[in-house]
Amino acid sequence: MLNSSLKKEAIEELKNSLATHEKSSKKLQNRAINLHNTRAYGVDVINKVEAYINKLANTPKEFEKTFEKVEVNLSSFKILSEISYDEKEMIKLAGGGTAVGVAAGVATAAIAPTAAMAIATTFGVASTGTAISSLTGVAATNAALAWLGGGALAAGGGGIAGGGALLALAGPIGWGIGAASLAAGGILANKKNKEAAIKADKERVNVIKAIKVLDATATEITKLNASTERLATNIEQCLISFVSNAKSVKSYTEFSQDEKDLLRALINNTESLSVLFKKEIGE
Repeated sequence: MLNSSLKKEAIEELKNSLATHEKSSKKLQNRAINLHNTRAYGVDVINKVEAYINKLANTPKEFEKTFEKVEVNLSSFKILSEISYDEKEMIKLAGGGTAVGVAAGVATAAIAPTAAMAIATTFGVASTGTAISSLTGVAATNAALAWLGGGALAAGGGGIAGGGALLALAGPIGWGIGAASLAAGGILANKKNKEAAIKADKERVNVIKAIKVLDATATEITKLNASTERLATNIEQCLISFVSNAKSVKSYTEFSQDEKDLLRALINNTESLSVLFKKEIGE
């Protein structure tokens, strides 16, 4: 039949692109989980530094002010990390029925709760900001789920890169193009060979674009994860060394000038680590 091979090849290429998209999507989810775990470790390190400072007497007021800034920087991450993500609730709250919201909702509904939390803290920390941090209980849960489901994306939140990554995660079905059904031959089977080939090629281009966004975003997440882990590890090691050398010291005024300088550097690095929690992917 005329152009039958053209149609067959186009559908096969679309299927291959869909398989690659699935791999890229999983890779991004895993990178987001790694970043979330590293940030959780970072919070633990920061808490250790603050606990040590709180045990000391006569510490400068500037230390207290610094840790207030640190707490603000960590607030969104902590709120989003404590929320239980329910797949059915995600679908219900996704985007208020908007096209983009539903797209993201389809994606997040298919993601395991662990990955959902990781994605929310990866893309939502900077975007949700105090809006979610200021909420508690059910209100906070609903706000986070609505954001994750696509509400913030539909409203232009999440940044250009962040929004693009969420939409790319939605996958073909989420985009409303039904590429998976097309690849299976359901719709394309009823179209003329040339028309089907053209449509399959168009869908494949969309999938490839999404793959590029996912891969680029995964690389960016990896870089942020590395810098966060490096700084958190350095702070922890410095804290262990400092505490070991100053076991008997109970008051800040008892430190030598060099020790005071080391402690200030440790606290400054702690604040720098907290700033990384607000770094927006695609900034």
